[in-house]
Amino acid sequence: MKKLILVIFVMFGLYGCETMEGLGKDIQKAGEALEKKSQE
Repeated sequence: MKKLILVIFVMFGLYGCETMEGLGKDIQKAGEALEKKSQE
């Protein structure tokens, strides 16, 4: 689980976002990834 969170933060760092809209989309994608992983 800790590795997944680390990967998400690295993704934020690599892709970055310049607007709040972009940040919201990134957070939504991260949430979806966490939800998907928790269902496995």
